[in-house]
Amino acid sequence: MAEEPDAGVSSRAQRKALSKAKILQRESEREVFRLVGRVLKKPEAERSEEEAAALLLHRDTVEELCKRQVRRNVLKRKQEEVFDGADELKSKVRQLAVAVKQASHFVVYTGAGISTAASIPDYRGPNGVWTQLQKGRAISSSDLSKAEPTLTHMCIKMLHKEKLVKHVVSQNCDGLHLRSGLPRHALSELHGNMFIEVCMSCSPVREYVRLFDVTERTSLHRHGTGRKCSNCGGELRDTIVHFGERGTLEQPLNWRGATEAAKMADVILCLGSSLKVLKKYTSLWCMSRPASKRPKLYIVNLQWTPKDDLAMLKIHGKCDDVMRLLMKELNIQIPAYNRTDDPIFSLATPLRPEEMESHSREIIAPPDGRDESSDDPEEQKTTSVQGGWFGRGYGKGRQKKKKVV
Repeated sequence: MAEEPDAGVSSRAQRKALSKAKILQRESEREVFRLVGRVLKKPEAERSEEEAAALLLHRDTVEELCKRQVRRNVLKRKQEEVFDGADELKSKVRQLAVAVKQASHFVVYTGAGISTAASIPDYRGPNGVWTQLQKGRAISSSDLSKAEPTLTHMCIKMLHKEKLVKHVVSQNCDGLHLRSGLPRHALSELHGNMFIEVCMSCSPVREYVRLFDVTERTSLHRHGTGRKCSNCGGELRDTIVHFGERGTLEQPLNWRGATEAAKMADVILCLGSSLKVLKKYTSLWCMSRPASKRPKLYIVNLQWTPKDDLAMLKIHGKCDDVMRLLMKELNIQIPAYNRTDDPIFSLATPLRPEEMESHSREIIAPPDGRDESSDDPEEQKTTSVQGGWFGRGYGKGRQKKKKVV
């Protein structure tokens, strides 16, 4: 019995010694990495004999640091924006125009890059949301409801009207495809629409289109907008699909339309999408078919995408520039966006009197210029966007705050 305390002390001493040894080993490894790193930064001709000997002694560390540098260089190249020269751009667009004319079922996939001309930041560009977050920078707030359909949106709408584009699959939540006049049956908004809230308690699901961003109070796994269904009194929720969530709403996501379009497509044009998210949706790429039986892929993006090697053609240009040239090649006039023709005004459901103070987002002014949000000038002040689909709602990997008991 007298030996038990000594055994306990001995065991603790062994654990402490082992822990100390691991700490010293890690510190020693860090020092070796620092030493080798400093030497590798020097030109070979400027290295001393001792430094050259250190590289020979720590070959594994040298190899690891070289691999890391290669990975950094590859990542840097993938993030760089590349612009085709004017003549090359025109040549590539002519090839795209031939493909569009010859296609029997032409489908367009769109990403954040088609909305940058509307002053909506993308995600992975030099000034994109993810890029800024990775650099530890804050994301500036803006009122996204002020954005209007871009030239690219209007071109796509016109191509559909001319029966060239059969379907549009969009990752964007900004509602600009809908506002351009593109029919809803020809549109799949895979990640939702910031102007639409729904009642899941009603059968079928009841939809409310609003003239303001409904995501003010919503975020990842929190979709209640704070308003109630006028039919059943159930809580309304937004339609946004955040990272880590699975979209199940029939509309506006329209997955059925997207998958059917992909099955029938013989040409797919990807506009302004990094494809890092879209590539995970296997139903959109027909990868189960032999390569010769898959849709021909055309990509318009300034940066690398994971589908570049599979594309028939990669065009390095801004979406508006490419679409302007394409419409010229197809001899189709580009319609200008006209607020009077914006479908959102005819689709929108007005707020009830008791709901007027349920949000602080600016309301899109109707074509006659009247602001139906409120007569109170205090309520008409523009407020910066906090949270919702573009703010904290898209905070990838955001940690939930622990509740203080």
